[in-house]
Amino acid sequence: MFILRVHSVDTEQPIATTEEIDFYTTTSPSDPNPKFSERRGVVHLYRKASQSSLPNPSSRSTSLFVVAVPNYLSATDFIRFVGPYLDSITYLLFIRNDGIEDRYSVLIELVDQQAADGFYCSLNGKRFSPSEAELCHILFTHSVEYSELGEIAGTPPEGFTELPTCPICLERLDPDTSGIISTFCDHSFQCSCTLKWTYLSCTVCRFCQQQDEKPACSICGSVENLWVCLMCGFLGCGRYKEGHAVRHWKDTQHCYSLELISQQIWDYVGDGYVHRLNQSKVDGKSVEMNSRCLSMEGNGDDSGINEAIYSSKVEAIFDEYSRLLATELEKQRQNYESLLAEAKIKRDSLVAEAVEKAVTSEMQDIQSKLDKRTEEKNALAEINHNLIKNQQVWREKVKEIEEREASQLRLKDEKILELEEQIRDLKVYITAQKRLTDMTDSDSIRGGTLLPVPPTQSSSANGRRHKKSSRRRN
Repeated sequence: MFILRVHSVDTEQPIATTEEIDFYTTTSPSDPNPKFSERRGVVHLYRKASQSSLPNPSSRSTSLFVVAVPNYLSATDFIRFVGPYLDSITYLLFIRNDGIEDRYSVLIELVDQQAADGFYCSLNGKRFSPSEAELCHILFTHSVEYSELGEIAGTPPEGFTELPTCPICLERLDPDTSGIISTFCDHSFQCSCTLKWTYLSCTVCRFCQQQDEKPACSICGSVENLWVCLMCGFLGCGRYKEGHAVRHWKDTQHCYSLELISQQIWDYVGDGYVHRLNQSKVDGKSVEMNSRCLSMEGNGDDSGINEAIYSSKVEAIFDEYSRLLATELEKQRQNYESLLAEAKIKRDSLVAEAVEKAVTSEMQDIQSKLDKRTEEKNALAEINHNLIKNQQVWREKVKEIEEREASQLRLKDEKILELEEQIRDLKVYITAQKRLTDMTDSDSIRGGTLLPVPPTQSSSANGRRHKKSSRRRN
């Protein structure tokens, strides 16, 4: 199943030259004004990735797409080429790309499926000119979309992959991929028919033709294991080098890439080779034709000459396959060596990662313990600070208590002393009273003289205490 997306650079224009209109009118009198138009743009061809591209009842339609018409064939010549089916054509659009001067494409709509099947069976694989090598490749298309934005037209729909529109590149692909059933050659190396088509307008064909030059990777400059994209011509190194070809596929979704040395085509989506295999007419086995193109002269039917040519090529094919086998074995050796290197690097990486993880874990444990000890140290420092502060407070309190106790002891001693003096005074007073009482009955004190006794400091102090005690008693 194929669909088309066209990046249009202008609107659709009818073909209006006098010569062509007269030709159409005389060729198709039943339809004096057929719908023949022209449009300029870039064609993007997409196929269903999960299905075979070969025609089947579910993939056929009334819309046909002629992939490439050589530019030496004018619109009038192409109309003459499809002349027997002109009455069944309801719409014919010529699509030209200004960047490609050697060919153009044609989109054809027929009246019904029977007419489309007849057109396909009659003209598909037919030469445009008996003296030229170019073949008419026709594909059934289910839809055509036009867009003024290149990004939209160049983006494949979901489940579809893009195919090259260069006929040489399409013929390099196997029938299930390209939808092209048969071709005269696989256009390997410097074949003459490639020069007739491309005029070096196709980047892929130019790389295949210029074998004397040494191309290099567009990114890293490597000259080994080079692959070229069939869609845009990007040249990158393979996965056993820097893998720029694979990165290009991941970035652009261009899944078909051709190896320059072996001319083999790899499908990144299907993960396998999709280059065309030709049938050997000697043993019937599929062989890969990497020789130059066979002569395009003659009608292409099976004949004794072709049988002899194929028979003479058997030994060359065996030699080619021996070289191919040696190349593949060398690639496998390089692949296994790279796998071993990757495994060693991975092992070293895992060991380094494990060591780093263990060291990191140990350092985290040490750091955790250090943080815990730091917190404990800070807590102890805080407790010590509080204890020192409390010690000073308690020292002041103890000093205050000692001073208070000393004051109380002094007061107590003074009070005791005062009480002792009061007791002594009382004793003296009582003794004096007793003596006075004893002397009242006698006349011994009569006519006596009372002399004052000078007060002593103690007596004066006692007197003051006595007065104070008297005041307290009062």
